[in-house]
Amino acid sequence: MDLHAELTRLNATPELTDWVAGTVQKLLDKAQQDAATLKAANLKIQALALELAHHRRIRFGNKSEAFSPEQRELFQETWNTDLAALEAETERQTEALEPKDRPKRQRAGRQALPEHLPRIEHRHEPESCTCGQCGNDLVKIGEDVSEQLDVEPARFFVHRHIRPQYACRACETVSAAPIPPAVIDGGMAAVGLYVWVIIGKYLDHLPLYRLEQIAARDKVMLSRSTLAEWVGRVGVALQPLADRLAELLLERPVLHADETPVAQLDPGQGKTKRAYLWAYRSNVLETGPPMVVFDYQTSRAGRHAQNFLSEWQGYLMVDDYSGYKALFAQGVTELGCLAHARRKVLRSE
Repeated sequence: MDLHAELTRLNATPELTDWVAGTVQKLLDKAQQDAATLKAANLKIQALALELAHHRRIRFGNKSEAFSPEQRELFQETWNTDLAALEAETERQTEALEPKDRPKRQRAGRQALPEHLPRIEHRHEPESCTCGQCGNDLVKIGEDVSEQLDVEPARFFVHRHIRPQYACRACETVSAAPIPPAVIDGGMAAVGLYVWVIIGKYLDHLPLYRLEQIAARDKVMLSRSTLAEWVGRVGVALQPLADRLAELLLERPVLHADETPVAQLDPGQGKTKRAYLWAYRSNVLETGPPMVVFDYQTSRAGRHAQNFLSEWQGYLMVDDYSGYKALFAQGVTELGCLAHARRKVLRSE
């Protein structure tokens, strides 16, 4: 339809005709721009969806089963990071195209936060307790509660021990409270710092130089030589506990045993060599606390299991490794591993 001809037929003034024509042209230009933006956004979403599907196929597809466990662990964190970033970007692009008044889609599947963690409540009250429409007082009809998990980084602080000195004028003696016991006499570290170092090194697998860098961020200077000395001394202090744990474990009638290869530094060679952690744990079906003892050895020879279980008699759950066979000849009863037996049956079929 010719807009100018239609306005002329309606006896519109030239000024009105020009204003209407200009307004219509602006709306047409805006519609073209919105269409171009929408098309570009849809292309972006399609590209993200394709990339996301590709990463999921790599992460969960059949080819991923060809990787060894070490290879899968190496790429696990990267895969999960990329998938999360792609999903977040796809959601952001999709929400930008949706109408503003449409309610946001609820995310499902998030697990509840642990109940044992302390809760810090933050109450968010409205700016006014009166209705913004009519001015009447608001009445509480309920509340919406959401939770976020937070963490407080390691915090260094100093214990100051003050021991007043008291003197007796009559007998001319001086007395004071005894010095609190310490893992390392005269050491500058408290028990909490020793625990932080041991957990960081052996549970979180952080080298001592990284613990040194973490402390340096708080301007606490802990040299690697000092940390290494602490680790050695704490190990000696904890040895009686390890020996007692092994004694209590050997009182159990049923044990599980397995050996796991670990990399051991080979000084002077510039590489590592294979060592083994022989693991012995109690049966979960028995009463009493669960116990696990690790016996670090440099080889997989069966004599290590014989030495650890030399005087023990009971039921031993193991795989079919020949290193345990000598124990069964000495009176220990073998319990076969169902998982390993099933593998052999499946291979034979």
